[in-house]
Amino acid sequence: MATPTALHHPHHIVLLPFLAHGHLSPFLALARQIKHTSKAFTITIATTALNLKYLHQSTDHGDDILFAELPFSHHDRQSTENLAISKIPDLCHESLSLQSPFRQLIRDIIAKDGLPPLCIISDVFFGWAIDVANSLGTLNFTFTTGGAYGTMAYISLWLHLPHRQTDSSDFALPGFPERCRFCRGKLNSYLRSADGDDPWSRFMQPQISLSLKSHGWLCNTVEEIEPLGIKLLRDYIHRPVWSIGGSSSLSKKNTYTGKEVNICSNKLEKWLDEQEPGSVIYVSFGSQNTIGSSQMIELAKGLERSRKPFVWVVRPPLGYNIKGEFRSEWLPKGFEQRMTEAKQGLVVRDWAPQLKILSHKSTGVFVSHCGWNSIMESLSHGVPIVGWPLGAEQVYNSKMLREEMGVSVELASGVDSIVYEEEVLKVIDIAMDGNGKGGEMRKNASLIKEQIIDANNIREDGKVRGSSVKALEDFLTHVLTMTSKEEIQ
Repeated sequence: MATPTALHHPHHIVLLPFLAHGHLSPFLALARQIKHTSKAFTITIATTALNLKYLHQSTDHGDDILFAELPFSHHDRQSTENLAISKIPDLCHESLSLQSPFRQLIRDIIAKDGLPPLCIISDVFFGWAIDVANSLGTLNFTFTTGGAYGTMAYISLWLHLPHRQTDSSDFALPGFPERCRFCRGKLNSYLRSADGDDPWSRFMQPQISLSLKSHGWLCNTVEEIEPLGIKLLRDYIHRPVWSIGGSSSLSKKNTYTGKEVNICSNKLEKWLDEQEPGSVIYVSFGSQNTIGSSQMIELAKGLERSRKPFVWVVRPPLGYNIKGEFRSEWLPKGFEQRMTEAKQGLVVRDWAPQLKILSHKSTGVFVSHCGWNSIMESLSHGVPIVGWPLGAEQVYNSKMLREEMGVSVELASGVDSIVYEEEVLKVIDIAMDGNGKGGEMRKNASLIKEQIIDANNIREDGKVRGSSVKALEDFLTHVLTMTSKEEIQ
């Protein structure tokens, strides 16, 4: 890699994440990766006050990362956290107002450093950053915090709305091979009804289109685990794509340390230690999702009937404040008491240390909403997945996990799914069967685990680097080379 000290000016990189926890975490991980590659880079993460609070809770002085607050007039909603899905388009459109303070931040950096930042790395949903970069003499790169397959799917869906052009229940997606047909019924309701003039389209289409004009893309995945997705993305955007993901998911430490854990960590670990290897079902739908009350009851009945040990992170069901207090009435009568007395399951309110659970030898399968961060954390520890996608790009992730990776079986799809305890029991039996499909899923997940580990390895002599390590070095070299050429010109 070309070293920053070879050039005679500050090497400032500014990161601009979208206003969602699932985006903040990968941006923070990227900042740490860059600093680990070379401490000569100065890294600033720019976001709103509330999101800075979460980032501060997850960093220490050793990270050596700077933070810049972007003034935001909508104090009541600075993040997708706690927002109903119907309110998210409002936040998206309001986030466009961040362009002015962000532009001023770059001007302030220029005034202090004497020249523009080396580059701006912006979220795919902040495509307007390309205009800021071009007008102030720096480079712009897009960072997609999801996987390549899911990213490519939502790019093509939003830009083409192909499901509007056919009455068929399934359809081909531009940029994908014919075999990868998508199901209309599994699309999020707001995407199914999108017509190009709705609030979602009026945000997504211009921001994605602008991001496609950036100088290149960083993708939060590993080259070896998503060969199809990476190829499709590169072929579609006609820009360099660097796969730099996987390092943060290998840790046993969760990104957000500011969360209150409603179970003693030692008690949880002791309980896990008492279970047989690969026997525990871990259930969690991410920090911003929940399911309906009837779905919750059926899931509980199925877990109980399975007689398999489980850890279930619960939040109030749909229609209630997801951050409110969880009430036992949302579960079958006496469920928690029976599970405690039988030592079959732990019901944890709001949040649990996910990486600690997934990395434990007793964990056998993860019932998940298929958010990309959760997928990477699960696969990094060789844990197969029972999918229940609920929103965003999760349905495309779930499709990829089943059809391309062979590490998942799907229980349901969407918040409106009708779920019965018999189906829960059936799917759990399939996933936990070591000799049938479940055994194949675990085998495939174990292979992917090794690929993720290898991608983030650096041999002691430094001569052999994993693909994600090398991709980040190649990206930084590319930026330094482009900058030096512009200086000479």
